[in-house]
Amino acid sequence: MSLEKLPFETPLVDKLSIRIVVDSYYDQFTPKIEHNFVKIEQAKRLPGKQMTTLAGEWGLSLHLVASMAGRNSEYLLDFGYTPEIINRNFDILGINPSKIDGLILSHGHRDHFGGLDGFIKNFRTQMRDDIKLFVGGETIFREKWMGGKNKDPLPWGAIDRSSLTALNVGQVCCEKPHILKNAFTSGFIERSSFETVSGGTLVEEFDDHFSESERQGKLVLDEHPDEHATCYMVQGRGLVVISSCGHAGIINTVKTAMAIANTDKLHAVVGGFHLGLAPNEYIEHTVDELILMNPDVVMPMHCTGVKFIESMRRRMNKALVTTNLGGLFTFGL
Repeated sequence: MSLEKLPFETPLVDKLSIRIVVDSYYDQFTPKIEHNFVKIEQAKRLPGKQMTTLAGEWGLSLHLVASMAGRNSEYLLDFGYTPEIINRNFDILGINPSKIDGLILSHGHRDHFGGLDGFIKNFRTQMRDDIKLFVGGETIFREKWMGGKNKDPLPWGAIDRSSLTALNVGQVCCEKPHILKNAFTSGFIERSSFETVSGGTLVEEFDDHFSESERQGKLVLDEHPDEHATCYMVQGRGLVVISSCGHAGIINTVKTAMAIANTDKLHAVVGGFHLGLAPNEYIEHTVDELILMNPDVVMPMHCTGVKFIESMRRRMNKALVTTNLGGLFTFGL
């Protein structure tokens, strides 16, 4: 990657807060956790909300709030699997849709875009008029299919682009690194490590007019060219890399982001790392690489898997921060 061609300087922030709006794990009795590099505030019984509760599902959504010199920026990264869950949790957590500067979609899997359309329809009148959705490339709008060996592929849906347009939500394709307010997205994630692209979905190789039955024989493995990470440079701390799923590999993702930011100080790695089904030796190799990168914080979520967390407890326990739905995690204090 040629740093000379980057169209921006890496923005700095004084503080970054990450609120988990959608994930699959919620425990009201999670004990208080303290860490040297991140303030952790668990969502237990929320004041005035004793008659309801947060709800979890397979998927991810994060509310990102960053500040620099007292000026805030807010983004919503991903939207979970269904609109019912994100809308419910968004209300319970008391997030103000009018303060959101933009929407970010990490990649085109339903457990990340499934709640998008219903979320926008529910909150559009409260959002800024010029709200935009930032995606990693045009290929994100292709229909995804689920399939595998000896299995007929099943349609998994696609982002409803016509609905976005009808709701006056602009779409910005960020195939290259792209600056946001107080943040940047990685663009295409370079494949340079030992990692293999994972995820298992299929896509159409090109636009066509075949019927569904005809198309099933013309699908190819999804290489996730449109997956991108959301990143923040915390002043005095280092780079925070948020990987919603890590299909391109969490090490590849971090290396790409560090090259863009032109930094060797990695502060935190956050999100889904897609290691739930990875072999033990693959997980240990991943931890080997993280040890060399020496982040202050590793915060696994969503599809990362318990085997990775167990390895982190053995080998990088000081960096490990486990998460809970609704929790607020603040860097830069």
